[in-house]
Amino acid sequence: MQQPSEASVQPRRSFIFSPGLKPEMYPKALASGADIVCVELEDGIAPKDKEAARFAGLALFEQPQADDGTERIVRINCLRSAFGIADVHAVLRSASPPPALMLPKVTSPEEVRSLDELLDEAGHATRLHVIIETNAGLEAAFEIALASSRIDALFFGGVDMAAELRCKNAWQPLLYARSRVVHAAANAGIDAIDVPYLDLQDMAGMRTEAQLARDLGFSGKGSIHPSQIAILNEVFTPDADAIRHARRVLEAFERADTGLVVIDGKLIEKPVLREMRRQITIAERVAGAGT
Repeated sequence: MQQPSEASVQPRRSFIFSPGLKPEMYPKALASGADIVCVELEDGIAPKDKEAARFAGLALFEQPQADDGTERIVRINCLRSAFGIADVHAVLRSASPPPALMLPKVTSPEEVRSLDELLDEAGHATRLHVIIETNAGLEAAFEIALASSRIDALFFGGVDMAAELRCKNAWQPLLYARSRVVHAAANAGIDAIDVPYLDLQDMAGMRTEAQLARDLGFSGKGSIHPSQIAILNEVFTPDADAIRHARRVLEAFERADTGLVVIDGKLIEKPVLREMRRQITIAERVAGAGT
């Protein structure tokens, strides 16, 4: 298992898409409170508008981006499609490439490695986020997650995955797929982000699903509307009790000379320290950003 450095730990509690075809919506998305704003060039753009969206979406990054803690990503088209190849060529030619790219429908580590090499040749520091939403991608998730040191997170694409698996798009039928994505991300020392909840009228249902995703090991969850973001940020922010417990655990291990301690009658072993430190770092960065 790769161990993430503290510098690489950052809140990824929520994300929202902003259509590349409508650059005027980008500032609103940045002000939504989401930890990640993703400029959309893929599913949300009709084929006839792909070129215009690519031009307008990438043009957003010609201006300096504020250092405000919000992660900025562009979701390009599938790397095995003509639209995706055109997106990559545009990014490689750009003098001001996006800070990160989201790669949809990835099916093999070779796709990621090829893009990694192209970005190296171009001298771009662009990071990568990979969506696991196909059966082939799920099968290769562990190898995909380790395919490039540029990868910061795996995203679970539940809608497409349900269609591929011929199952209902619901928590229980997709539990195995979600679990495999979490395991692959944990093995690579990167974040796992869950699929958006699609029913805007059911905030209680979204909260419940977000809590289940958090408890399964996801770092955050997508949104389809700004009204969902506050709940997601709340669910995926370690609460005061969790932080107090994490600090007690760390302090106990600092005093101990063994690989385990007992707190409140419960045995705690050293491997949990990594998660305790991650929770504290997330909470501190959220508090520092005032979100």
